[in-house]
Amino acid sequence: MHTVSLFDAKTHLSRIVQDIVSGIEDAIIVSRHGKPVVKIIPVSEAGTAKRIGVALGRFKAPDDIDGCNSEIEALFSAGMNKK
Repeated sequence: MHTVSLFDAKTHLSRIVQDIVSGIEDAIIVSRHGKPVVKIIPVSEAGTAKRIGVALGRFKAPDDIDGCNSEIEALFSAGMNKK
């Protein structure tokens, strides 16, 4: 992990992003006036399969959960018809 100035980060942003994405760098610190201000790191992709079903069995939805859908829709769309 190395540090670059804010000016260099703006000038070479494409190269910095490519270094992060390709794994050449795991993180890059951007400094302003010699002081570190931000850390650029890759975004880790969380698989949706890990999240689906995470609350399974933790709560019970009521049988009539969709009973008020038309009323709720009317409330949200009430301002849409005004000009």
